[in-house]
Amino acid sequence: MANILVVDDEIGIRELLSEILSDEGHVVTTAESAASARRLRREAAPDLILLDIWMPDTDGVTLLKEWVASGQLSAPVIMMSGHATLETAGEATRLGALDFLEKPIALARLLSAVREGIEHGQRARGARPAAAAPAGAEDGAAPRARVTPGDAAGRETAGQPAQAAQALTINLDQPLREARDQFERVYFEYQLSKESYSMTRVADRAGLERTHLYRKLKQLGVELGRGARRVERFDAPSGTVSTPVPGSGAGPTAGSGTDE
Repeated sequence: MANILVVDDEIGIRELLSEILSDEGHVVTTAESAASARRLRREAAPDLILLDIWMPDTDGVTLLKEWVASGQLSAPVIMMSGHATLETAGEATRLGALDFLEKPIALARLLSAVREGIEHGQRARGARPAAAAPAGAEDGAAPRARVTPGDAAGRETAGQPAQAAQALTINLDQPLREARDQFERVYFEYQLSKESYSMTRVADRAGLERTHLYRKLKQLGVELGRGARRVERFDAPSGTVSTPVPGSGAGPTAGSGTDE
């Protein structure tokens, strides 16, 4: 988990990035301007900063220069823009920006850049970038399910079909649709709990798109332990994230609006 500061003048992008990164277990703070970013950076030093280049009061490159000149750049910075030139991106990198994300931002690219940024900051502070493995975990060993719903005795299942079916207490005499729904409900409740309610990781493990996963959970009546999330839209071919527009069936891709 890391403290991440997202600086962007577009509210849709701030909210969407905040929700995605919160799903990953991070604590996210958002700023709509350079002035707000200065104040928030002083109040709580972030572990990573996502900084938009084009903003109405002070642009991101100028703010980055200010932090570098005053020795206040204490966290890795990832620049974002939908209209930056190669020269602008190069200047930001020369100033000390760790990476540059071009809008619309692909989800996989966002998560990869954030992960690398956090690890870079941890190395710079002398911290270990990788989390310790759970006690008793063995390399290459598949995790065993613990206390599955219906297993009143709290026994662990070893993965055999008969034992697993008994632990899940699925009535095999009921119609296939009901049995399948019951299994999927238990499956997703287990995965959500295991992945700390990270919709991104659960969707990846289940082989579903996040929007499909949200619809599936709603259909099964599975409650999210961390509250309802907005349903982001994804452009399947490019994997980009988009923000729904109220009152319409589609929305612009995240970051596709004109930077001010």
